[in-house]
Amino acid sequence: MAEVILMPRLSDTMTEGVIAAWHKKVGDTVKKGELLAEIETDKATMELESYKDGTLLHIGTDKGGKLQVDDLLAIVGTAGEDISSLIKGNSAEATSTKKEEPKKDKQPETSNLPAGQAGQQSALDISKLDEVVLMPRLSDTMEAGVIASWNKNVGDTVNKGDVLAEIETDKATMELESYKNGTLLYIGAQKGEKVPVNALLCIIGEKGKVDVDSIVAAAKSGTISQINQEGKKTESDAGVESVTASTQATNSSNGRVKASPLAKKVAKEKGVDLKFLHGTGDGGRIIKADIDKYTPAAGSSTGSPDLKTSMPSAFTGNTEEGFTDIPNSQMRGTIAKRLAESKFSAPHFYLTMEINMDNTISARAQLNEVSPVKISFNDMIVKAVALSLRQHPAVNASWMPARTGSYGNDKIRRWHHIHIGVAVAIEDGLIVPVIRFADQKTLPQIAAESKELSGKARNKKLQPSEFTGNTFTISNLGMMDIDEFTAIINPPDSCIMAVGKIKEVVVKKADGFGISNVMKITMSCDHRSVDGATGAGFLQTFKKYLENPVMMLL
Repeated sequence: MAEVILMPRLSDTMTEGVIAAWHKKVGDTVKKGELLAEIETDKATMELESYKDGTLLHIGTDKGGKLQVDDLLAIVGTAGEDISSLIKGNSAEATSTKKEEPKKDKQPETSNLPAGQAGQQSALDISKLDEVVLMPRLSDTMEAGVIASWNKNVGDTVNKGDVLAEIETDKATMELESYKNGTLLYIGAQKGEKVPVNALLCIIGEKGKVDVDSIVAAAKSGTISQINQEGKKTESDAGVESVTASTQATNSSNGRVKASPLAKKVAKEKGVDLKFLHGTGDGGRIIKADIDKYTPAAGSSTGSPDLKTSMPSAFTGNTEEGFTDIPNSQMRGTIAKRLAESKFSAPHFYLTMEINMDNTISARAQLNEVSPVKISFNDMIVKAVALSLRQHPAVNASWMPARTGSYGNDKIRRWHHIHIGVAVAIEDGLIVPVIRFADQKTLPQIAAESKELSGKARNKKLQPSEFTGNTFTISNLGMMDIDEFTAIINPPDSCIMAVGKIKEVVVKKADGFGISNVMKITMSCDHRSVDGATGAGFLQTFKKYLENPVMMLL
């Protein structure tokens, strides 16, 4: 059955998107996860993946065309399927490639009908009502969002730009701002509940002039009817949450401190630990004034906490059996799903190599004497990998499975660009910021970009365009004293490199024995797209760059 894809809200302030490029044309086969189009928003140009398998049957506008959020973007279904009713049903969205007025202004103001009358309309499309706020798609792979917290209560006055709620996606926790002024009349889910993308999130309008019951009824007759069932907590879950909440500071939500970006910046500059502050802003949010007024208690430190206070509480013996269930975050759930799919669908094989790092250590010390940004060993590894991929394009590739599952129709896609993903561990799991066109960048440029992206990742501020599009991934645990390890391939890549620590070893030299610094790396390869000899050749080139780092500067 054909499925309509609407223009997603790809940023918290996005109201419309411009088609920067189509990567599929009508009639093309589309696989779930394949890149459909690039959408230019008010913040950045982002990639939109297909949500399902099928054939692209219709596009809502050509390259350069503008669509409002929730306008008809595309239809994917079975070749030859009759989609005339779907196009007609979305005619207001599909008839124009350049719109000057939002589609909502062209629709009957059903929500402002007297109470009871709006609900009598048999086909109330709530997506066209100004008062309705739907769950936005805040990342390219997001299918649902979990309410991390509400910053407003029903009955509160809401101004445009106010933070309504914090939404936990599969990649990060993001703030959702109000798009309009009014009163919060209804919320569609409580804290901790899951809301599908484009389902009813809340209603904002003028009290007494909006038929809330009719809107809610219309929403429940569609996909939203399963929200509460899907996101409902069991009694044991609720008990765990209450225990967790009692151990957190009053300004925390799901273990995170709620603070404005300016407050976080000022706190960092002053060395103030936000967990010791009580926020006076909206919903207990810490604002700049709270930082300015804060005076550390005697004996306390606003700098780095000592080991005793920073260590998690030790396990203490218990005379009764028991356990605590910890619900998966959206990110942890996505990690589990994607890596399980990778491990059990891609036939992994592993290549391990030992590299002499003496020259790299010496070159790094010299470079950092003149570089405007401190260059790390990982930055040099990124550069060496990127340059090696130039010479071994077969490694810079992705396995593209056929829709039918027949290997005869599969293909290998070799990327013309080199985007290096660098795995970063954060509180909720793992995320992979991407250094785009890494082969074209100098070591200081890579160092600066890597530092910026890692900081954004840890603060959950990465934009979707900053953690998608990788063609090769690096996972480095050397700084955590790990000698060597193997990593699971990060789709859609064909390879991932696991980097261990640099350690001193005794080696035989011309005049006897001496000390050298060596590092072990292990590359996991997808045998469907990369053969053993191909991977080995790539690693030989990579080894040459690190053992002769001056080659990276030529």
